[in-house]
Amino acid sequence: MLLNLDKINVKGDLRVQEPMSRHTSWKTGGNADYYYVASDRDDLAKFISKLPSSTPVTWVGLGSNLLVRDGGISGVVISVVGIFNELKKFSDNEIYIGAGVPCAKAANFSAKHGLEGIEFLAGIPGTIGGALAMNAGAYGGEIWSYVNEVEVINRKGTSKVYEKNEFDISYRTVSISNDEWFISCKMKLEISNRTIVNDRIKKMLNQRASQQPLGKLSCGSVFRNPPNQHAAKLIDLCGLKGKKVGGAMISDKHSNFIINTGNATSLDIEKLIEFVQEVVYEKHSIKLIPEVRIIGENHNKVKDAII
Repeated sequence: MLLNLDKINVKGDLRVQEPMSRHTSWKTGGNADYYYVASDRDDLAKFISKLPSSTPVTWVGLGSNLLVRDGGISGVVISVVGIFNELKKFSDNEIYIGAGVPCAKAANFSAKHGLEGIEFLAGIPGTIGGALAMNAGAYGGEIWSYVNEVEVINRKGTSKVYEKNEFDISYRTVSISNDEWFISCKMKLEISNRTIVNDRIKKMLNQRASQQPLGKLSCGSVFRNPPNQHAAKLIDLCGLKGKKVGGAMISDKHSNFIINTGNATSLDIEKLIEFVQEVVYEKHSIKLIPEVRIIGENHNKVKDAII
């Protein structure tokens, strides 16, 4: 698709045919038609409002829970990295966090101020915006348990504040319009002791390092945990550790992680995801649901381009 850039008159960094492999933790994926990094909040609002209503818009953060297909992404990809980075305490036990703030930074900020509740965010390698969109969680905690209200922006560039009770929230799922995106939230936490909260974060991070293949190209956990089950255990019971499709491999350290061993394509990863689903369903009659967000054009677009 083509945009009339004269009418949009951008202030930020607008890139054409930007490789999404530069912006995902798996380091795979095709090109985005357009990739925009706004100069500030007002610039982003103006940019969105000038896009034709038919233009698909995709928001990304650090790309840590994202599989972009090899056919790339039609329309405009908007990065929140570099904007919506405000992080502040505004009462004894309440904090404001912008959608572009890394989850780990938010956890450490709350610990610094002796507030407890969101320590689990220290081990989630994404932004608060992404965490809000999927109700991210770990070690028994979920982000929306602490959210009081959120601010969103829509395609008109207009922002609006919603109360928590205006959303349907469940495990790894939050209801939000396709034409609205989270840009900040306010959280209410518990007052605690700074040392206690910091020690809890250190313990979680040490546990994560001992159990997960850190330092490898992955997206974190690939599948949601089924009710009263653990996806990793189900995969492990199927003997799938080390299973490969092309350059994609199920981690031999944690079965719910898929590693790019160096030359994987998104198609390799998606085929491995589908293979795991088939085997687990065949053996356990449980359909694993991906936690990773899979987006973009199907792989036939790549094949057609080659032909």
